[in-house]
Amino acid sequence: MILRFAAILVAVFAALPAVGEDVLYPDACDGAGVRLQVLGSGDADLTDGRAANSYLIWIDGKARVLVDTGAGSALRFGESGARASDIDAILLTRLDAAHTLDFPSIVAAAEREERTDPLPLYGPTGGRLAPSTVTFVRTLLDGTRGAYRELSSVLNPLAKDGFKLQPHDVRTRAPSVGVRRNEKEIVEVTVSPQVHAAATYVVEQPRPVLAWRVRIGEQNIVMGGTLVDDSEHLERLAQEADLLIADDIGEPAKRKSRVGHFAAQTKAKRLVLTRRTRETLGAQEAIQAAVREEYSGPLAFADDLDCFALPNESPR
Repeated sequence: MILRFAAILVAVFAALPAVGEDVLYPDACDGAGVRLQVLGSGDADLTDGRAANSYLIWIDGKARVLVDTGAGSALRFGESGARASDIDAILLTRLDAAHTLDFPSIVAAAEREERTDPLPLYGPTGGRLAPSTVTFVRTLLDGTRGAYRELSSVLNPLAKDGFKLQPHDVRTRAPSVGVRRNEKEIVEVTVSPQVHAAATYVVEQPRPVLAWRVRIGEQNIVMGGTLVDDSEHLERLAQEADLLIADDIGEPAKRKSRVGHFAAQTKAKRLVLTRRTRETLGAQEAIQAAVREEYSGPLAFADDLDCFALPNESPR
């Protein structure tokens, strides 16, 4: 009996991560402090039942910032228990189906909750193959020509009921209302007295792509497409992030090790890998080994609705 019990203990401990191995485990989103929830860990192909790119930042138990609204993310938003009326701002990284398809559903949810506060929206300018954020919103919600005209009151300044959507193009040369540009091509946005965001372009043409840093007190979350770009301002934006979200592990194999290089170079304190597609779901061990060549910090592969807590410093 003793030998059998000893054999069971050996099997249990063998299944646990090795001592010193940095594994980042999901947490609950209903606690105090700052937490990031992955609403969509897949892509627009909805592989393995995963929603596409979308992230929710919780502060003291309330959802405050929504980053991207990819296919299927509105369902996950509802499942998370978040309320659209609590959101202080929506930030978009790029304007394609994988990042914006469920945007009208979020607007509709805010209307149903009888939101009254304005809802700022910040996203890329236009390119040869993509509209600007302002054009994107008007194409969907314009009262005369929009695809979803039943939601047009959110753009109509004469409509007395409900909230107003405030779309802005993030411009590095001509600042939009509510944003400030510094000399490093990083655009700063004040989301609320507690939350500040900054963005920089990692791709400008033909489809502009933004990377975002969201700062809550002294805590920073960095996310956005193509985080392994070589631009100096992207590296400055991402320095010493408390949580770095890399959603480009589905790119060609050479990028797998570059994610680890970028995380190590910018001294990321925690790394979460998302955008898990057909080509990456079966390659988790290989991807992790490649990342570990240069990055030794806490690492996680995200699933839909996973929540990751930041260090326990209180936002100031």
